[in-house]
Amino acid sequence: METGTTGTDLYGKRKDVAAIRVDGALRDLATDLVDGAVVEVVEIGSPDGLDILRHSAAHVLAQAVQQVNPQARLGIGPPITDGFYYDFDVETPFTPEDLKALEKAMTRIVKEGQTFVRRVVTEDEARAELADEPYKLELIGLKGGAATASDTDAGVSVEVGAGELTIYDNVRGAGRESETVVWKDLCRGPHLPSTRLIGNGFSLMRSAAAYWRGSEKNPQLQRVYGTAWPTKDEMRAYLDRLAEAERRDHRRLGTEMDLFSFPDEIGSGLAVFHPKGGIIRTEMEDYSRRKHIEGGYSFVATPHITKEQLFKTSGHLDWYSEGMYPAMHLDAVTDDEGNVTRQGQNYYLKPMNCPMHNLIFDSRGRSYRELPLRLFEFGTVYRYEKSGVIHGLTRARGFTQDDAHIYCTRDQMRDELTTTLTFVLDLLKDYGLDDFYLELSTRDPEKSVGSDEVWEEATRTLAEVAASSGLELVPDEGGAAFYGPKISVQARDAIGRTWQMSTIQLDFNLPEKFELEYTAADGSRQRPVMIHRALFGSIERFFAVLLEHYAGAFPAWLAPVQVVAVPVAEPFNDYLHDVVAQLRAQGIRAEVDVSDDRFGKKIRTASTQKVPFVLIAGGEDAEAGAVSFRYRDGNQDNGVPVAEAVERIVTAVRDRVQV
Repeated sequence: METGTTGTDLYGKRKDVAAIRVDGALRDLATDLVDGAVVEVVEIGSPDGLDILRHSAAHVLAQAVQQVNPQARLGIGPPITDGFYYDFDVETPFTPEDLKALEKAMTRIVKEGQTFVRRVVTEDEARAELADEPYKLELIGLKGGAATASDTDAGVSVEVGAGELTIYDNVRGAGRESETVVWKDLCRGPHLPSTRLIGNGFSLMRSAAAYWRGSEKNPQLQRVYGTAWPTKDEMRAYLDRLAEAERRDHRRLGTEMDLFSFPDEIGSGLAVFHPKGGIIRTEMEDYSRRKHIEGGYSFVATPHITKEQLFKTSGHLDWYSEGMYPAMHLDAVTDDEGNVTRQGQNYYLKPMNCPMHNLIFDSRGRSYRELPLRLFEFGTVYRYEKSGVIHGLTRARGFTQDDAHIYCTRDQMRDELTTTLTFVLDLLKDYGLDDFYLELSTRDPEKSVGSDEVWEEATRTLAEVAASSGLELVPDEGGAAFYGPKISVQARDAIGRTWQMSTIQLDFNLPEKFELEYTAADGSRQRPVMIHRALFGSIERFFAVLLEHYAGAFPAWLAPVQVVAVPVAEPFNDYLHDVVAQLRAQGIRAEVDVSDDRFGKKIRTASTQKVPFVLIAGGEDAEAGAVSFRYRDGNQDNGVPVAEAVERIVTAVRDRVQV
């Protein structure tokens, strides 16, 4: 390869190439290459290629918006999971009709085959060219690392950051005498070589309000969301997945099935469980309790509120205060004249259970003979999530963790971690999840405590335990909690979405902060190692995941109502009441539908409520001592003797059959 050759020279005829990687760095296809450079193709369908496709589509959206509304000012337009967005400062919010018009304008730009051309500019040049774009000028001012941590989420890095300051021109008729720059944007790139490669696999999804740079202190802009895929068929498949996900949305199902609600009178992100939801939750918890008893865990309970000093000791007030509810100042004593005779103190709702479990460990002397000590609690915690991120049960402000903290020796920690990971995976499988991979979250040097040595040991140990499981291990750089690295179990649900489930954290630091000790075999005082483990993450979140995984059709052992008996006519009510009594005697949640609804409506109601088994009885059934046995999928088995029907149901519930 001669110096001066470009990626276009090498791969320009291929329509599946988004960009190239030169010596490991993503570059535009038009980049000049030097002899000896290591060049790799980035195909549009690859993860990096999809990001480039979607980022290019975001630019085309912004160009279309300014074609339709030249007064629109530009914010930021990064690629995101499965799509892209762009923020605009406009006088009026976008309507669905506006989005349709913008899609048509984007289609025209795509078909023109405009070229994305990268230019390196100085700060002064950029300011001069973008003088009418106040938000771009602000981004230019962030050049050199002045961006905040929240800017990472807000997409600032796609426009400015380390390296050169660049502008991308959209050029019509590139390479001809009549070529014209029709639009430009501040951007780091890379981009597709031509808008034509965006094809017809894109769609604008919706619009919403969004704060500039993700801060409520800044102006509110209008954000347009879109999706883009290499082909129209792939986009349609994605839209079908979205429709299925909407059908399974736990918030909708929770209302339809009368499982839970979020009363305004209580507050945002704080759920109440209705009787049917309470049954499911109780079954989840009871089964988990049984398995924890078998696993050698000891149950504890701690209060919801504590004095400030506990979270100072743990470090949460230094590292996690933004996620905590504000303090309540209590216990001040005043005399009759209102003078304070004893100062009050701050109390906090707990965001974590671990500090209190440390106090239980430290309540008396501990011997090495007691280790490993496994403490377990269904502990309700409170975290002050921002209103914009609260999402039903999956992102709440109050929730109950199935929280365990294991105290062990250094020699025990590897085996204990292995046992814990196996315990976690086996229990998740019992609830119907079985497609897993692991994520290893490592230290963020800016948000952590403890020495490099203990972090390295903890991270290495977790990595080895994860690798020995045989599951895929994915890195999560800088994603650890402030006190130690963690393994996260990522589970794929019935429609292929990934949910973070259980976490296992290895912690050498909190035992040091709390000065925890045990007496070793040689009589010396030693620090225990602490393993943090939340299996469900939280009961509420796991409830939501299972609700969406099963689309409300829980397996019989979890279903709130396991059997509904439907008489063909009123004279058979008593017969079915006797059948239901037999089921209830076996611990089955069964009821007779004695409503005034017609027979067909009763069957439809049972189907809507996702009841696993429906027992139907008419004259022939009653005479034969039988029932018609109807399954949730619509299949029906007629003339089943009552004893056999009862046994089928009891067996399905006892064996946790996925019916």
